Amino acid sequence: MAGNLLPLEADGPHEGIPADRRIFDPLIGSWALDVTWYEGDAVARRELGEWHFAWVLEGRAVQDVWIVPPRGRRAAEPDPYEYGTSLRFYDPAIDAWRSTWVGPTQAAVRLFVARPTAGGGIVLDGTDDAGRRLRWSFADIAADAFTWSNATESAEEAGAWVVTQRFAARRTAAAG
Repeated sequence: MAGNLLPLEADGPHEGIPADRRIFDPLIGSWALDVTWYEGDAVARRELGEWHFAWVLEGRAVQDVWIVPPRGRRAAEPDPYEYGTSLRFYDPAIDAWRSTWVGPTQAAVRLFVARPTAGGGIVLDGTDDAGRRLRWSFADIAADAFTWSNATESAEEAGAWVVTQRFAARRTAAAG
């Protein structure tokens, strides 16, 4: 561990995580967000945000913090949305990542299991407090951008997903 890192932070992934299972590695660093909420097919709200990812706990986990609106604008917002965090770790017993998201402003805790997709993305499946299935997806992951979406399984049509929120992310700082 580098001398200037907090005890939580790590220089990189732990050697015990297989290289081909380090699915969150491309996200390490900082990102500016354009956040869109949907109600049906209509845009309900748009906001800017920021998202930061780092290897933590001796490289055994990835933690992120997302902030909407960004820190520089939170004091001026009448209703700041969220300042939340996820902690994710690779579990070899299920060959997937376990992820817990905590959103204190919305008083929410969500548990997910994350796996890579065939197209190079990441899908996290979980449930909300009402027992509805949730799917959070990272897609179009590139060195300088990605998209993230929050979808809930349709109450009318099992297996159909309704996107309620989407982040368009643009890299502002690499890891390190």
